[in-house]
Amino acid sequence: MLQKMDALLLSVRLAGTRFLRSLKKDERGLSGVVVAVLLILVAVLAVVALWGFLEDWIQDMWDRITKENTI
Repeated sequence: MLQKMDALLLSVRLAGTRFLRSLKKDERGLSGVVVAVLLILVAVLAVVALWGFLEDWIQDMWDRITKENTI
């Protein structure tokens, strides 16, 4: 029984090692990851830029709404 468990453990370890080696050699997915990171970066920068503009606009509108002598 112990020999079977040792053999199973060894085969799992070898399979994992083979998988990791093939993963290190495979660079096909690298460009997709780079594109995804760049898209996320552009989206975050766009939100930050728009937030600065929107914050001023919302504050201006709120000041107009809450002004006491507006009709």
